[in-house]
Amino acid sequence: MITSALLGGTHYTLHRFPLEQKNRSLQAWDAADEYLIDYVKEHHPSAKKLLILNDDFGALACALHQFDISALSDSYVAHQAWHYNLAQNALDESNFTALSSMDKLDDYDLVIGRIPKNSGYLQHQLAQLSQTLSPNTPVILGGKTKAVHTSTINLVSRYIGPASTTLAVKKARLITASMHNKAQQSPFPKSWSLEGTPYTLHNHANVFSRDSLDIGARFFSNYLPQSKKALRIVDLGCGNGVIGLLTLAQCPQAQLTFVDESCMAVASARLNVEQNHEHDLHRCQFVQSDCLTGFAAASQDLILCNPPFHQQNAITDHIAWQMFNDAKKVLRPGGELRIVGNRHLQYHEKLNRLFGGHKLLGSNKKFVVLSAKK
Repeated sequence: MITSALLGGTHYTLHRFPLEQKNRSLQAWDAADEYLIDYVKEHHPSAKKLLILNDDFGALACALHQFDISALSDSYVAHQAWHYNLAQNALDESNFTALSSMDKLDDYDLVIGRIPKNSGYLQHQLAQLSQTLSPNTPVILGGKTKAVHTSTINLVSRYIGPASTTLAVKKARLITASMHNKAQQSPFPKSWSLEGTPYTLHNHANVFSRDSLDIGARFFSNYLPQSKKALRIVDLGCGNGVIGLLTLAQCPQAQLTFVDESCMAVASARLNVEQNHEHDLHRCQFVQSDCLTGFAAASQDLILCNPPFHQQNAITDHIAWQMFNDAKKVLRPGGELRIVGNRHLQYHEKLNRLFGGHKLLGSNKKFVVLSAKK
């Protein structure tokens, strides 16, 4: 992994998280980070109170540490990376405030950030800014040129003010605007009825498949456990919690733990249990974490998982691999990991390596449901 970065004329050591990932070609910053840093130092050197949005691994926080920084991210991993990389570069955190996606914003002299992959999440963030920023506050968003669409520019214009784009530099581009518009409400969370059930699902802005049940979870729902035993079950990478919610009804004595690295996912899962299974809330825990970090060994009976195969814009299998490794540690002897995945991802090979075998529970043209026991 490349860790030596030259940002704004200064050298930094920056690590991409999780530290254990095996893809050595990935790094913790890119040309959009470099562009944002250079632009701020050239055009806004006198700003004092800075809000940074969606800084994946702390490149912006480190390079702009001379400002009074508030950094906001939905990601547990991003928060861990910020603190680690600031410490690695011996940078004082006394003027650094970490915010989650569910925290309220303040007024700032300057707002910069990365354009998130999820356009709904960007819309929510822009709506939040429209409610808190003073007139004429600059807002500067950066990303790869392929991430700067006309629709992205229109969103910034709609919530902030007339937006324009810079010239592309090293395949990165910035969107610039100043706060001129009236305060607007975020359209999130959104709600929709889960067909075939009495449930209404509520989804915060940065939750995967927030407008309907994704096809992987839909297929997985046909292969969920049914038991009257007092099982300890984890919905790992829970998203809006639909898998755990359905499992609550089919396992009336089970203890369910909903885990995701997204703050908005965990908040959505909690909201959906509160709204649809309030009487079972005492059987549930909600944890924001990096996979199963912090879980005791041999503490769970069953782990249900629909693994992601990307991290931000990078396609990678290291998250799934970490989930499976963590599951093996956390499951009791005889405990089961049950997953759904795209057929082409070949997850059965990983399960065979870790667990010594697997069982095919179901398949269609796109997905497989696999089971592996410890």
